[in-house]
Amino acid sequence: MLVRVEKGSSVPISRQIADQIRAQCLSGRLTPGTQIPSVRQMARDLAVNQNTVLRVYERLTAEDLLDVRHGEGTYVSLKIPTAQLNGQRNQYFDELTQLARQGRMLGIDDSGLHALLDDALKLSLEQDNSQDLAQAQDPSSESSDGENA
Repeated sequence: MLVRVEKGSSVPISRQIADQIRAQCLSGRLTPGTQIPSVRQMARDLAVNQNTVLRVYERLTAEDLLDVRHGEGTYVSLKIPTAQLNGQRNQYFDELTQLARQGRMLGIDDSGLHALLDDALKLSLEQDNSQDLAQAQDPSSESSDGENA
């Protein structure tokens, strides 16, 4: 599972983590029934407080995105609320529209905006692929101890 935290960001760490896990659940990148890292493992991987991760997992469980199985771990819910996906897509579209407006205010024309978006897509794909490769090569990056989240 790919989660990144920008500690210098104005966005709270718990929100960064929740937004990324939520997006991965809703997009299908994390498939229903997939076990996610334990609270302890996720906190260790991200170098954040365990209580931060615990609050995120509790919030996502309340949103029916995660399912806590006591004694077994935390899993992606088998019944992802698809209405949330539409809301997330609408929010993404609104943010993308705002970025396009900001680009135009900076004097970037449509072809320049397309080129920047293409570059961002390529970079995003490269980063995701390199992170996936790193996780595949490092079995300790996944929770395998069955620890209860």
